[in-house]
Amino acid sequence: MPAGALALALGAAAMHAVWNLVLARAKDTEAATAVVLASSVALFAVPAAVTWDVESGAWPYIAGSVAFEVGYLVTLSGALRRGDLSVVYPLARGSAPVLVLGVSAGVLGAATSAWQVTGVALVAAGVVLVRGWRRPHDRAAIALALACGGCIAGYTVVDSYGLDHADPLPYFWMVLALSGVVYVPLVARGRGGVALRAALRSETLAAAVLFFGAYLLVLAALRLADPGPVAAVRETGVVIATALGALVLREPVTPARAAGAAVVVCGAVLIALS
Repeated sequence: MPAGALALALGAAAMHAVWNLVLARAKDTEAATAVVLASSVALFAVPAAVTWDVESGAWPYIAGSVAFEVGYLVTLSGALRRGDLSVVYPLARGSAPVLVLGVSAGVLGAATSAWQVTGVALVAAGVVLVRGWRRPHDRAAIALALACGGCIAGYTVVDSYGLDHADPLPYFWMVLALSGVVYVPLVARGRGGVALRAALRSETLAAAVLFFGAYLLVLAALRLADPGPVAAVRETGVVIATALGALVLREPVTPARAAGAAVVVCGAVLIALS
C-alpha cells in the first residue's frame, strides 16, 4: 500500500472518529447530528455541483441509500446519547463488515474464504469483549449500535452498485441532502428549533467538515490503492474512538474493552483484505 494512500486512509479514520466524539459529547446528540448533517450539505454543495455526474440509473440506489443513511443517523445519535463512545463505535463499525460479508455471501452469492470466516469470528469475539460479560451498559445503546452497523452494511452494499451510475462526490452529497430533508425536520419536531439553534456551535461546524472530509480522503486514498487495504486501514478508527473515549470523555475503558476494540479491528482487517 503506497505511503500516501496509508496516510489518507489513516486521516479518514481519525476524522471519522473525531466527529463521532463531537456528537458523543454534545448536550443534545440528536440536535447536534442534525446540525452536522445540514451544515455538511451546505458546505459541500458547490464541490458537488462542479463535479456533477449522476445518471438516471443512480436514483433507485440513491433512494435506497437515503433510507439506510437516515437509519444510520437515528441509530447512531440514539446510541451515543445512551452509551459510551468506546462501546458504540466499535460495535457499529465492527459489525458492519461482518453484515456486508453475510449479505454478499448469503444473498448475492459471493464466495467466502477461510480468512473471512476467521475475521467474522474475531469481530464476534471483540464485540463480546467490548460489550462485557456483565451488563454495565444500557441494552438500548447496544441494540442501537448494532442496528447502526446494519445500516452501515446496508448503504455500503447499495452504494457499491449506485456508484456505477454516478460520480462519488455528487452521489454522496445527494444522499446526504435527501437524508437531511427527512432527518432535520424529524429532529426539529422532536427537539424544537431552540435545540437546533443551541447545537449550532463551532464544534458542530467543525464536525460537519470532518464528516464530509473523511469521505473525500477515502476517495483520494482509493485513487492510490485497492479498496481492500483502504477499508482495512479505516477500521483503525475503532481504536482511535476508543482512545478518545478514554482520554477526552473519561469513559471507563477497561483493558478488556480496549482489547476488544483491537480484536474487532483485526477481524475487520482480515475481512477487508480477503
